[in-house]
Amino acid sequence: MNHLLKLSNLTADEMTHILDVADEYKRLHRAGNDPKDLQGKAVALMFGKHSTRTRTSLEVGIYQMGGLGTYLSTDDLQIARGEPIQDTARVLGRYYDAIVYRTFKQSDVEALAKYSGVPVISGMTDYAHPLQVLTDLMTVREHYGTLEGLRAGFVGDGYNMANSLIVGCLTMGMTLVMACPKGYRPSADVLYFARQYGEKFRLAEDPDEAARDADVLFTDVWTSMGMERETERRRRDFYGYTLDAARMALAKPGCMVQHPLPAHRGEEITDEVFEGHADEIFGEAENRLHVEKAVLGILLAGK
Repeated sequence: MNHLLKLSNLTADEMTHILDVADEYKRLHRAGNDPKDLQGKAVALMFGKHSTRTRTSLEVGIYQMGGLGTYLSTDDLQIARGEPIQDTARVLGRYYDAIVYRTFKQSDVEALAKYSGVPVISGMTDYAHPLQVLTDLMTVREHYGTLEGLRAGFVGDGYNMANSLIVGCLTMGMTLVMACPKGYRPSADVLYFARQYGEKFRLAEDPDEAARDADVLFTDVWTSMGMERETERRRRDFYGYTLDAARMALAKPGCMVQHPLPAHRGEEITDEVFEGHADEIFGEAENRLHVEKAVLGILLAGK
């Protein structure tokens, strides 16, 4: 693994290795023994989208590993005044050992990786959210002890989370039923990827199909960053796609719930379901720290 730009670039063995390293970093952290695997290393944290968990977990994780993380808002960089991404990449690559980039266009992350000469990690794009889905897989594996053979359901927008969930769940041996309203399907290339897994993946419009017999249910906000003008239309289009008690009753007893946060309670998930699964959801949020440390440790410290 030279970069982490999207999950389809990883093999099942590579994903498993990330999860194993994340488990070890978590164990050591809880024992009060954080390895200083980034001692003398500097990581640029470029953010073109708002962030709570990604920014703070990266800053804390890099500190725990003995490195320097520099937060760089793209509004403050020369990118905002028209500097080409490839020029910014070639500058930062001469200062930093790695770059995390959270932005809108997947092509910008790909360009950064092409020109920077250092490892690049996607902090999220409109196309993919690899760090979050690796975190979800870590959290589900912690709960069940395995991923192979589990049945997952997703209810919501076929956007970046959905794209990465399809790749991550199928690669790791899970079955996935995804329910999205008409007009909100995942990306065509991701659906093409899923075809090789046959009956292990199904795309539906009825959210009850995603919930039925699920071991874990995923959801996400109906209106992602940059879509605020579509909020009212999306509320109408996603009406009936809420994770509520009736829908949870269709899942297996003890079914987990995962949400990348922030949650819009009363839209994609009810307050009752959110609070009933809060330990799982905030355990998921905590695991972002350990997954990000694992990816950095693999890329920069040969873990």
